[in-house]
Amino acid sequence: MITLTIKRNRVGPVLGRHPWVFSQALAKIPDGILPGEPVKLVSEAGEFIASGYFNSYSQIAVRVWGYEKDETVDTSFFTRRIERARQIRRRYIESPSTNAYRLINGENDLLPGLIVDKYADYLVVQFHTRGIESWKAGIINALETVLGPKGIYERSDITVRKQENLDSIQGVLSGSVPDKITIRENGFQFFVDVKHGQKTGFFLDQRDKRQACMKYAAEKRVLNCFSYTGGFAVYALAGGARHVTNVDASESALGLAKENVMLNGFDPARCEFLCDDVKRCLRDIEEQFDVVILDPPAFIKDHRKKKEGIIGYRGINEMALKALSEDGILITCSCSAHLTLDDFRYLLSEAGGKAGRSLRFLETYTHGIDHPQLVPFTEGSYLKCFIINL
Repeated sequence: MITLTIKRNRVGPVLGRHPWVFSQALAKIPDGILPGEPVKLVSEAGEFIASGYFNSYSQIAVRVWGYEKDETVDTSFFTRRIERARQIRRRYIESPSTNAYRLINGENDLLPGLIVDKYADYLVVQFHTRGIESWKAGIINALETVLGPKGIYERSDITVRKQENLDSIQGVLSGSVPDKITIRENGFQFFVDVKHGQKTGFFLDQRDKRQACMKYAAEKRVLNCFSYTGGFAVYALAGGARHVTNVDASESALGLAKENVMLNGFDPARCEFLCDDVKRCLRDIEEQFDVVILDPPAFIKDHRKKKEGIIGYRGINEMALKALSEDGILITCSCSAHLTLDDFRYLLSEAGGKAGRSLRFLETYTHGIDHPQLVPFTEGSYLKCFIINL
């Protein structure tokens, strides 16, 4: 195992257990280290601090995955990490009513660059970095040992891989995986298209927000923007919504949304499914709603787009506020990591002022239990949801 020394004036974050070690924090990086190669991090006095894998010669040099001095990296190493992550999910999430959740959340589960989502008896994996991809065989073996899935499907078709000069990869890694998987979430059922759907097929990180929306839906007219496959719609109907208008730019997503409504025994006549651009729909809509749900894709893909993204978020929330009736409820989300909670709050106050509405926070949500976050890893924070009353 290669030993890398951390400079005295840069050792603080690593001692604080931040999972990234930047190249400028290292005294020297020898030539010829391959991505994924295990490394040991020591102080200038030679004291062991952490272990990880070499990431690259660019900004993030090492991604940390352990704090045991002589831990060997092999299949059993990944098995231990996966078993630990699964224990947390089984203790707090898995039940007869819920069988879908994020199993491995990258750095936060000490497997940096790896995402694993569990959908009933199947797993969907993403390898974000060249380093973690070099351990693919051992990781798949460990997943099979710990969970014994019927199939494992890879969705490494994410844009972040381009930064590592990695190709987009998608396909079955073991067993067989159907085109459509049926999952349970809080007692509801959903069809999930893990092969073609957004992310790994379903927005697992919105489970608690979907459940929260139920209490605001009774006898209400709901506008569900960026509705995707109808997660919020099903919960709103279960909460007693009189009617739910779903708007999304994807015809196939809306088709699956209608199937999910019927799968849970609700009359699809209580819904409308509009294939349209949400911004155009909000701008042109004349009807007033009691509840508006905004769950858009990330408007800020990188820090250079922050100003433009803030304008987009502010504009769409202003239009949503204008579409709300008096005493209405706005459930608004952002999954942009480059937009902080305070940034989001400030732009909402601006949107409220422009719309002539006074806004009150009723509830605030961030990550769910199956998306744990290391305390020092602020870069891993991305999801924000405010439930607002006018």
